[in-house]
Amino acid sequence: MGDQSLFAELGELESPLVRLCIEKATQSGDAVETWRRQRRTLERLPPQLAGSLLHRLHRRRLLYPSLLEVFKYSVERIDLSGENSVDAEWMAYLGAFQYLHSLNISDCHRINSSALWALSGMKYLKEVDISRCSKVDDAGIKHLLSIQTIEVLCISETSVSTAGVTLLSSLKKLSKLDLGGLFITDTALASLQVLKKLRHLDIWGSDISNEGASILVNFPNLTFLNLAWTKVTILPNVSSIACLNMSDCTIQSMFKGEGNKARLSKLLLAGALFKDIANAFLYFDSNSLSFLDLSNSSLHDLSFLSILHALEYLDLSGNLIGDDSVKYIASAGANLKTLNLSNTRVTSAGVAVLVGHVLKLETISLDSTATDDLAISYIGMIPSLKAVSMKRTHVRGVIQQNGGDAECVLSLTALENLKQLEKLNLEETPLKDEAIIPITNLKQLTHLSLRSSFLTDASLHHLSSIPNLINLSIQDAILTNAGIDSFNPPLSLQVLDLSGDWLLTKDALLLFVQRHSDIEVRHAHVTTFQYDNGDTKYHLPLQTSMRTSQQRRFSSSPLKSKMAAIIDQRLKYSRAELLSMQFASMSAAPFGEPPTSPK
Repeated sequence: MGDQSLFAELGELESPLVRLCIEKATQSGDAVETWRRQRRTLERLPPQLAGSLLHRLHRRRLLYPSLLEVFKYSVERIDLSGENSVDAEWMAYLGAFQYLHSLNISDCHRINSSALWALSGMKYLKEVDISRCSKVDDAGIKHLLSIQTIEVLCISETSVSTAGVTLLSSLKKLSKLDLGGLFITDTALASLQVLKKLRHLDIWGSDISNEGASILVNFPNLTFLNLAWTKVTILPNVSSIACLNMSDCTIQSMFKGEGNKARLSKLLLAGALFKDIANAFLYFDSNSLSFLDLSNSSLHDLSFLSILHALEYLDLSGNLIGDDSVKYIASAGANLKTLNLSNTRVTSAGVAVLVGHVLKLETISLDSTATDDLAISYIGMIPSLKAVSMKRTHVRGVIQQNGGDAECVLSLTALENLKQLEKLNLEETPLKDEAIIPITNLKQLTHLSLRSSFLTDASLHHLSSIPNLINLSIQDAILTNAGIDSFNPPLSLQVLDLSGDWLLTKDALLLFVQRHSDIEVRHAHVTTFQYDNGDTKYHLPLQTSMRTSQQRRFSSSPLKSKMAAIIDQRLKYSRAELLSMQFASMSAAPFGEPPTSPK
């Protein structure tokens, strides 16, 4: 969580003075020691301000167990997820927090059942997340049962057994229960029927059968249900459900039964197998379904989409659909904002079918499809687009006009019609320097990803003129030290990914980093990390901290002067020769001829 979003939580407390105070208070360990003894002042801190101070200390690795004590009367929410140092000692201090409402210690692998004893009897604790704390078992659950205020409990992927799950029936205020990855039987699920306030139930990967699923109708307020990776094939009519996940299930029917139809808004069926997919959509109110994930579901027939008119998000990636299925997508496209057709058989002709039917489309993904530069032309006719991804496609950046002697047209020029385009991904396409020139006219572009062995320093120079660019990735290119040295990045640039640009040397990259310390550079020669000290980023050469003594001895040795005189042997070769050497051992299939534009 960045500083900007962190302080946004302060609401009316946010001010330059507050920012400065927290910055000074967390500047170093010595600064912490200066104020930590002022307990009366700290106890009177507003909860949001105290929470932000605690969070900043954690981010800067200045937080330790005994320091927690000064926050026990002011902090209401604590998130230590993924912190490997958190153990029973930390929990002993956290258990003394008088007004703690929310505690997240998920992925803290030192936490065991005994450590949870410190939480016993807490009066105001409402949310507890111990997901993936594998050392927590039924004994740990017994400690939590004394906290009758718990409303949200997440214990997925712990060592809690079926017997431990049945104990949770005494927590009558539970509204959210995450039991994902636990071995839960139908009997254990039946024991939870007394939890009438339950709204969110996550039991993915459990041993629930169709018989157990029939019990779900006894949860009157259930709005979220995750049954992914279970043996459930028939879901009864739980009419209160708004969000359902049955990914990787074999589905025979959903919501079939008497009573009001469920008004689903979100449905995730990734990797699911269907007995009859058209039948699966008959028994709930499809007029409210806005989110549908059918990725990797081996679908051939999309005719059922014609009844889904409220869709805003549709993921069909990884299915066996082709251009003949796109007409059904178009029929449901009136409100569509996000469409994923990656890894399908859709071609540029299929993209053409969408034009005029998806007037609100903002994001389209065509990764790993047979689309080419003609698809770019059609995409340019969907003016609402903000993000386009065509990774691993046949886009070359040029279209051959009709007639043998006709000049090629730069296909990316069509994207200039997309006045709102912010993100463009053309990785692993055979683009050349001249082909990407039209991209420089995309003034609203903030994220650009390119990966081509045909791009050179000229491309880097072209892209420097994009005024709002925040993240630039130009990988596996033939960039030289001279190119990176002369590169004048846009003022807005925050991340520069040069991974795989094998001609760049460590010295050239570190020189660039020193000049532009506010830019995060990604390359094998540079290790980049962000220390939470304002917006400062530090870049170090790979393995800088290793063998320090040997490096010091080397700096004064005669060998250093000899090595300094060695010239980089790559400079002896032309760019074409370097390319031929790089791919000498690789057998790459030749790309086809540029597509011919339609008459």
